[in-house]
Formats: sequence, structure tokens, C-alpha cells
Amino acid sequence: MNVKCFFSVVVSAVCFAACKESGKDQQSGPDFLAATIDTTIRPENDFFGYANGAWVKNNPIPSDESAWGIGYLVDKEIYIRLRKINENAVAEKAAKGTISQKIGDFWYSGMDSVEIEKQGISPLKADLDKIAAIKNETDLVRMAAALERKGVGVLFSSSVTQDDKNSASMAFYLWQGGLGLPNRDYYFNTDERTTGIRKGYQEYLVKVFRRLGQDSLAASASAKGVYDLETRMAKSSRKLADLRDPYKNYNKMDLGRLQKLSPNLNWSLYLADIGVKNLDSVIVGQPEFYTGLNNEIKTSDIEVWRNYLRARLVTSSASFLDSSTFADLFEFRKLLSGVTQQRPRWKRVLMAEEETMGEALGQLFVKEYFSEQAKERYIQLVEAIRDAYRERIIKLTWMSDSTKQKALVKLAKMTRKVGYPDKWKDFSSLEIDRGPFVLNMQRAREWWHVYSINKLGKPVDRDEWEMSPQTYNAYYSPSNNEIVLPAGIFVIPGKRDEELDDAFVYGYAAASTIGHEITHGFDDQGRQYDEKGNLHNWWQPSDEQKFNERARAIIQQYNEFNPVDTLHVNGDATQGENIADLGGLLLGLDAFKKTESFKKGEKIGGLTPLQRYFLGYTYGWMYDTKKESLAQQVMTDVHSPARERVNGPMVNIPEFYEAFGIKSGSPMYRADSLRVNIW
Repeated sequence: MNVKCFFSVVVSAVCFAACKESGKDQQSGPDFLAATIDTTIRPENDFFGYANGAWVKNNPIPSDESAWGIGYLVDKEIYIRLRKINENAVAEKAAKGTISQKIGDFWYSGMDSVEIEKQGISPLKADLDKIAAIKNETDLVRMAAALERKGVGVLFSSSVTQDDKNSASMAFYLWQGGLGLPNRDYYFNTDERTTGIRKGYQEYLVKVFRRLGQDSLAASASAKGVYDLETRMAKSSRKLADLRDPYKNYNKMDLGRLQKLSPNLNWSLYLADIGVKNLDSVIVGQPEFYTGLNNEIKTSDIEVWRNYLRARLVTSSASFLDSSTFADLFEFRKLLSGVTQQRPRWKRVLMAEEETMGEALGQLFVKEYFSEQAKERYIQLVEAIRDAYRERIIKLTWMSDSTKQKALVKLAKMTRKVGYPDKWKDFSSLEIDRGPFVLNMQRAREWWHVYSINKLGKPVDRDEWEMSPQTYNAYYSPSNNEIVLPAGIFVIPGKRDEELDDAFVYGYAAASTIGHEITHGFDDQGRQYDEKGNLHNWWQPSDEQKFNERARAIIQQYNEFNPVDTLHVNGDATQGENIADLGGLLLGLDAFKKTESFKKGEKIGGLTPLQRYFLGYTYGWMYDTKKESLAQQVMTDVHSPARERVNGPMVNIPEFYEAFGIKSGSPMYRADSLRVNIW
């Protein structure tokens, strides 16, 4: 449910550092928002191209990136500061156990390319030896558990999170997984691009087994065995859209029933090995996947399973090993992302560090770079959007008073988290040294595994954040009924917060982020959770039917979009994000209309407040994406591509037509009868 997550960009709030500066005039020169406009494109033909076209033309995608846009610009701006913090930590030689020591030693081990090249894949020897010793199903299950502890996903996926039907309790979830390709469709789709990716993946598997010492014939046979096994596992997996129904993907059962579902997996042994104790029940997302996996454990040759584990171990570790091992993986990933050049090592180390100790880094960031003035501005924006939503719910003509009252209660109880946590995670037990980089990663991932498992049987910590403060992202948690807005999501590269006019901020922050996340509480999934975060139907049947009718309209609208090749947007799988985009734009607009800036109607950069509002929203989707990455997104992501996230909701809003003079017959015109109206 994250607003920016499909770009996987990690950025920081350091741009807010300038907010501490006083007595400085606003920057002179052309208006930054007007400068992104491509005047050769008419807004009624392609609003995304009109709004962002000049920037896209002047900023080609770098060869080491799969896309380029505003999140990457913020990312670029922060990387230098991140690097400086790490280099200072190395030089500091801080006392063992301190945050500075862990950061410094992690950086040292990741940047020691000479030692990493010398080591090759030898740091994996202990794990590879254990895999080689597997003789039966019991050994397989125990090795799978050992790898799971180290963050190597095999067989299936598991997590510890709040029980969907009892948000005050932490539950153990089992989900489909274990595939080497992004999802099941990659094993079965017959279009040219996906067929090429399958071929490239099988070639990559051959390289993995060659690197493990097998000759060419043996490596080819091993690769085929692993690929065929994964294909059978994929056949038992659900499609992306089918994973959106929280009821169908909630199957609670005791351990006895789980063992009957998949008797060839020794669950008591597996759970004990990953550190789970005194568990009375599990929640299985896709029971049919575990039935299929159970059959494979019984019927597939044990050597095929050994090779499967070897391949998953090497693939999961390749980014932290020698350059040749990583190059094999990178060559395959080119097919998925379109990236033609590796990122420099220092950037890759920073990304790994964000995964392992992002919140530890965040502690250092917020001390220096996050303005209380900026934080207060966005807290007030949250409340302005909440007020706008309250008014919209009250005025709804399709919803009964009974359901309205419950919706208003849920909205009022929705918690906001802005900027950074009030309570930081304790990383004191995380062991980081200057030894092999990949072993630091394994220990860090095991630390997170233990951290997660230890939540079982304990009260839910509703103060916890799932993102670091420097993350360019945001999310709504249905189980906590909360929106979480890290400082990084509000950053504009090169701009102080006080330089940003209200029209822009209401579009960029209030609509595309705050309103978007609040609307997630009432999208196709979020609406099924009550004010306490429990999966519970609080809707009158007639209201639920009317909501679904409106949701079908947005599904149909987005199914029409064809962003790349022959691939169309999956309107069903993306409906939640599309509902949130439309809701965010409407809520931001309602709130903006109450401001003095809107009422004055003064132009900035030759643009009216209403125009700047819609352009501000579009600025948040200022991205260009390589076709390979775009195709992967359409197949695997619940977010629509950037262009569709702009043009899609805009055509449903009357004020958009007013702002840019959109007339009947133009591509951006949508007849009143076809416009989506949910919230």
C-alpha cells in the first residue's frame, strides 16, 4: 500500500537541513514547476507528457538505473552525505557495540573489494557443505529453516505480523514463494519479452552451477532440474490479482491441520529450527500452494532439491560476493530492469546498509537534517486532509447513514506518524565486524529474523515504524489503522521547504502522499478492516454492493491502459492504488480550496493555483522508465506506471477540465457517464 514503493528508492530528509537557514531569499530564476512543462504537448492530449515532458527530454535515464525521476534525484542528493557519514565512522574507530562502530565496520567490509575478490564464494562454503550433506526430506526441511534464518528465501515465504482478524495479537503467516523469477506469470506467459526472460534465467542458472564447480553438461542438467521444479511450484501459486482478497488469503489453522495439509514438511521441526516456540496456530495464505509443495518434496529427486537450495543461496548472496559472481546475476537482471551498467560499489553498499541498519542511520540523520518547522507543516496537512475526508463521507449520496457513522469513527481513530519514530530500535545485539561482507549481511538478516520471531506472544508495538526516516516512501497499515509518513517522502531536491508554495505542496504532498495513504484505509482492501485494525465487515450489504460497482468502474478504466508492448495494466490488481490516487487528488483539492492561497487566485510562474495543484501532483510522478523495468512493473506490481497514475485519476475530476480547458473529443476527455466517483 505504499505510494512510491515500486521505484524502491531510498532517500533522505536532508534537504530539510536548509530549513534551518534563516534570512535567505527565495531562489531567483524560472519557476521550477513551470520549467518541467513541455509546451509542444497539449495538456488535453497527454497531461503527463505536458507536465513532465521537458524534464524527461532533458534528463535521460542513466545506464546504471532502470528509471529516473524525482525520487532518484533526492536519492542522488543524499548519497554523498551518506557516504561521508560512513567514511567518518570508519575513521572514528568507535567503541565496539556502538552505532558508529557497526556503521563503520559494515562500510569497511563492503568496500574492501580486494578482500572480497580474494574470497570469491568461499564465505558460503559452510552453507554449501551443509546443503551437500542433505540426504532426506527431514534434512531438506532443516536446511530450509537454516537458510530462512539468514534471509535466504526458499520453499515458501513466512512472516510475523498482526493477525488480520485480531490486530492486538501477532500471528505467524505462511505465504507462497520460493521462486527464482518475480512471480508465477513469468513461468507461463508467452509474449516475446517474458519468453526471453525465462531463457535468460535458465542461462543464469547454468552459470551458477558452473561457478559452483560443475562441468558444462552437469551444470545444464542441474539448471534444468531447478527450473522445472520452480515451474511446478509456480503452477500451484496464485496470480497477483488473487492475492488482493484478504478473506480468501486468510486460512487460520492449528499445527495439526497444517501438518495434514503438507505431511511431508516436518512443521514442528521447521518451526523449532527458526526459533518459533509455543505456537498454537498459523495463518496460511494459499493452502493449495502448500499442497503442491508437499507433493514436490515427496516426488522430486533430493539432488534437485540440493541444487535448488544452492541456486537460491548463491543468488541471494551474489550482490555481496566477488565481482564475477555478481556480474552473472547482473547480466540476468538486465533483462528485467533494462539497466546496462552496474551501480558503483559504494552505492550498492549504501543500499545494503539501508536494508540492514536503516533506522540506525536514521538516528544520525534526524539529529541534523529534519526541521521541526517542516514536521509541523505536514502534521497540519494530515489534519486538513482528514477534515476534507470527513466532509466527503458526510456528503456521500450512495452510502447509508449506518455505514457512514462507522467510516467516520475509523477515520477519526486513524493514527498519524510523521517524520521519524519517537522510539528507536535497539541494534546493540547486532554483530557487525570487518570480516566477509556477505557474512555481515547474513548476520544482519538473521538479527531481523530473530527480531521478528520474538514478537510472537508479546503485545503489539503500535509505535514501531516499518520504514526509516530517510525513506522516500509512505504507507497505510490496515492492522494499526495508521498512516506512516517518513521525512524523505516530502523532499524536493534543491528546495527549502519554505520555498514551496501551498498549491504545489497540496498537490505534491497532501494529494499524492497524505490523501493517498488515508484513502487506503477505505480502498478495496483497507475498507474491509475496522477502526481497530481487524478484518471485519462493518458495511451494510447494500453499501458494499455500491462500493464494488464503483470499484469495477476504475478497474475497467485502467484495464484500457497499454503502457508497454502488448501488456495492459491489470485493473483488478492495481485497483487499491488507483482508488487511493483518485481519492488523494480529490481530498487534496478539497483541502486546498480552503486556503488563502487558493482564494487569492494569484499566479506563480504564469500558472493559476488550480493548475499548480494538478502540476504539483504530477511532479510527484516525474519519472521515465526503461521498457524492461516497465514490463516487470506491469506484471508484478500493484501500482500502475507513473504516466497512468497521472492521466488515470485526472480525467475523473471536473476541476482538472476547468484548469486546463479540456474539451470533449480530446484524448484526456472522459464522458461524465464514464468518470469514476467513489469517495
